[in-house]
Amino acid sequence: MGFALSDMQLTSSAFSEGGAIPSKHTGEGPDVSPELSWTGAPAGTQSFAIICHDPDAPLVTPAGSYGYVHWVLYNIPASVSSLAEGDGGYTQGVNDFGRPGYGGPMPPNGHGVHRYYFWVLALGSEGNLPEGLSMTDLLKATEGDLIGMNRVVGHYSRA
Repeated sequence: MGFALSDMQLTSSAFSEGGAIPSKHTGEGPDVSPELSWTGAPAGTQSFAIICHDPDAPLVTPAGSYGYVHWVLYNIPASVSSLAEGDGGYTQGVNDFGRPGYGGPMPPNGHGVHRYYFWVLALGSEGNLPEGLSMTDLLKATEGDLIGMNRVVGHYSRA
C-alpha cells in the first residue's frame, strides 16, 4: 500500500505541527487522546479512520511492521470533521499495548525524542468494519477504499 498525502488537512489544538505533545496526552499523564480536526475531505468520502503511530519506536515485528501503534479508530461517519479530547466513540481497533482505545506516547526512558504521526484516512465506503482491527488489518481492509489522507506530527520524550 502506498501512502500519498492528499489536500486534506489535519490539526490539533493540543500541539502544533512538529510541536511537543503535552504530557496530558501521554502515558506519563492522564493519557487522553488529543483533540483532532480535519478539513478538505475528498468528494465521495463515506467514512474516516484515525491512526497514531510512532515510527521511532525500536520494534520490528515478524510480519515486517515497525514502530509502535498507539491508536486505531474507525467507522467515523463522513459527517464528522473533528474528535474532542478524550473522544473514545466510534469503533476502536487494537493498539500495540494489546488493548482497544488510545494509549499515549511513552517512549523508553533515555530513548530520546520520538515522533507521533496522527493520520486521518478518508474512505470511499461506509464504516462497517468489525471491532478490534490492528493498524495492519485496518490498512489491508481499506486499501481499495482509501481516497485521501494526511497527518499531523507531534513529538515527545521522557526525561
